[in-house]
Amino acid sequence: MRWNLDSSHTNVAFAVKHMGLFTVRGQFKRATGTVITDEKGAPERVEATIEAASIETGEAQRDAHLRSGDFLDVQNYPEIRFVSQKVEALGEGRYRILGDLTIRGVTREVALEAEVSPPVKDPWGNTRIGASASGRLNRKDFGLTWNQVLEFGALLVGEEVRFTVDVEAVAASEPAAV
Repeated sequence: MRWNLDSSHTNVAFAVKHMGLFTVRGQFKRATGTVITDEKGAPERVEATIEAASIETGEAQRDAHLRSGDFLDVQNYPEIRFVSQKVEALGEGRYRILGDLTIRGVTREVALEAEVSPPVKDPWGNTRIGASASGRLNRKDFGLTWNQVLEFGALLVGEEVRFTVDVEAVAASEPAAV
């Protein structure tokens, strides 16, 4: 079965250390995608596209810097893409999803640990599934190398990025309701 991500009920969040002291959190506000499941609702394929310019951390100057050529370079690379290559069942609605993530034109394999809900009918008659996934990546692997070493040896911007993705998806034959 094919499912379309409900963008109004999808959140792509990230967290990275700042100066080795504080965790900066942010999110991408616009994401689209599809999930293909088997007849029992187990995911078989996942594809998602994130609008890179939709990044928000709650601080306009930092957001502008993240959109610049020092980081995401949204003028030249407007999209971040994920395409699954393998889905492994871990039991009890949990899965390990291996896939290709492309940021700034660089593609690397990443692993997501995901938990998928069984399908439900919403109050408007649509069939929906939900999922929550998390993972980690090293931003330098994707060409995001801008940084400064501070006087006490810590990096201004941490290299490890933790991310979580929470989605609702609607059966493709049904329109998404608000």
